[in-house]
Amino acid sequence: MTTKDKPLLIKRYASRRLYNTETSDYVTLEDISGFIRDGREVQIVDLKSGDDLTRQYLLQIIAEHESRGESVLPVDVLNDLVRSYMGGNASVVPQFLEASFEMLRSGQSRMLENMGAMNPIAKMPGLEAMQKQQAAFVKAMTGGIGGLPTNWSTTPQMDTPEDDVDDAPGEDLDAIKKQLAELQAKLSKLK
Repeated sequence: MTTKDKPLLIKRYASRRLYNTETSDYVTLEDISGFIRDGREVQIVDLKSGDDLTRQYLLQIIAEHESRGESVLPVDVLNDLVRSYMGGNASVVPQFLEASFEMLRSGQSRMLENMGAMNPIAKMPGLEAMQKQQAAFVKAMTGGIGGLPTNWSTTPQMDTPEDDVDDAPGEDLDAIKKQLAELQAKLSKLK
C-alpha cells in the first residue's frame, strides 16, 4: 500500500495543534482542506485518548467555507440534515448522500474518460497543453471535488514548450475562459 492509498494521519495535541505525521510539522485546517482537495484522505486522532476526530474537523472545515460565502449546501438540504439528526427513527439520509456523491464522482470520471476517448483531434499538435487547460477549467468549475482524474489524456505525454506554463491551482478564471474561447475558434476552423 502506497502513502497515497492510506489516510494521512494528523494527530491533535492537548494544545489543539494539529500535527502532520508524514512531514513532521504542524498544519492548519486550511492545510487539511488542501490535502483533501488534492484527493488525499485524512484521519485526525486525539493523541492522548486515541479518539477519531476526523468527522468533527471535516464538519468544521465545511462550516468555515460556508460562513465565508462559499456555499455549496442549499438551505433546504441543511434543514433536511438537521431534521435527520432530530428524528427518532433511523435516517436514510447518510446512505443517500454517500450513494449520491459516489454516483457524482463516478459520472464525472466517466465523462472525462469519454471526452478523451471520443476526441477526433487526438493527434493535433499542442493537444497536451489544451488538455491541461481543460483539466484546470474543470477543476475550477467543480471546486476541486475529490475523485476527479487530473490527467485524462488518451495520448502519450511529451515535453513541449507549453509544459513550462505555470499550472498554479489559483489560475485566473478569466484567463481560462479566454483560452477556451481561442480553443473553440481553432476547433471551428478545423470543421
